[in-house]
Amino acid sequence: MRADPRDGAIILVLPRRATLAAGLGFARSQVSWIRGHLARLSPPLPFAPGLALSVLGTPLVIRHDPTHRGATCRDGDHLRVGGDPQSLPRRVRDFLRAEARRVIVAVAIAKARRIDRTIAALRIVDTRSRWGSCAIGGRLSFSWRLVLAPAAVLDYVVAHEVAHLVHHDHGARFWLLVDRLTDQRSQAQIWLRRHGTDLLRIGAR
Repeated sequence: MRADPRDGAIILVLPRRATLAAGLGFARSQVSWIRGHLARLSPPLPFAPGLALSVLGTPLVIRHDPTHRGATCRDGDHLRVGGDPQSLPRRVRDFLRAEARRVIVAVAIAKARRIDRTIAALRIVDTRSRWGSCAIGGRLSFSWRLVLAPAAVLDYVVAHEVAHLVHHDHGARFWLLVDRLTDQRSQAQIWLRRHGTDLLRIGAR
């Protein structure tokens, strides 16, 4: 049993031979754990006018401007969003995904060149647990929510996955390579342990 950090949903996975009744009985026996976990979750922060975001360390406050006809854009210390108010969450999310792609692609390519590796493909996704992944064949994936973390965190996560282009495990040689590609590992790991779950609550629907 685990809790989805994005929406607080409790997910129960049953062994193949277990009955639903047995699973529900187990869940009922864990009511105290469930309540405690949900109480520790930070409140969801849906994208709405007035919400303050930190985009790679730069504060931006969402501002809805119904007269704005262009794409969502930075406007001083605001994120200016036009269109129908109901489309605002999608427009903000699209802007952040585009920002994540722009920054992550540049950082990943630069780090891959340093170790003479080629990235076969790079996807920006919305994962529930992993900030990045590297598939066999050099296909990298990263969470768009990294753009809401400090730049040092994004740099570390990209270095981590690029290092997997060489080493597919987490052995000593892998970590030595990560440290060649970034000097942000320690502070980024601490930040993710403390604040990673909070990132998943931003823009929760």
